Amino acid sequence: MKKMFSVIAGLLVIAFTIAACATSRSGYETAPYKVIRADGEFEIRQYPELKIATTDRDADNSSFMRLFRYIDGGNVEKEKIAMTTPVFMVDGKMAFVVPEKHKAATPAPASPQVVVDTLKAQRVAAYRFSGTRTKDSEPQAMEKLRAWMKQNKLTEAGAPFSAYYDPPWTPGFMRRNEVLVPIQSD
Repeated sequence: MKKMFSVIAGLLVIAFTIAACATSRSGYETAPYKVIRADGEFEIRQYPELKIATTDRDADNSSFMRLFRYIDGGNVEKEKIAMTTPVFMVDGKMAFVVPEKHKAATPAPASPQVVVDTLKAQRVAAYRFSGTRTKDSEPQAMEKLRAWMKQNKLTEAGAPFSAYYDPPWTPGFMRRNEVLVPIQSD
């Protein structure tokens, strides 16, 4: 009886953890885009201009924490700003998308290491994949995206970047990750 209770309790904990991870991203505003074409795990998307808060990427977790402090009131207005998805890795920087509510009047960062910038409107080819971040995961995903782009005669029009949608405690198989490449519009 005790063993059966332990098994049931363990299964409930696992089920609760999976449910919590699966719904954690759904509570955040997501950067808007329009899907122009979908092909399985590949898409062509049109992104509008996005206001972003950026900081240089570091090998440790300090880049994320600098941006988190900014949205947690570490700005000139001392105002909390809602977390959004995804976290972009673009041009050697980590970037949080500024929520629509703060787009017109974005609080200035208190730290000189955080900069409010703009990601221009662009059309991108995107490839969605799951798993934890490793030194090989992005390059492998990028290789798949470029092969798909070549097959579909799409031309690169800018530097590739990546997007991560989930908190670090989300199991790898449940994570939503993407690599994106700006492409020439038709």
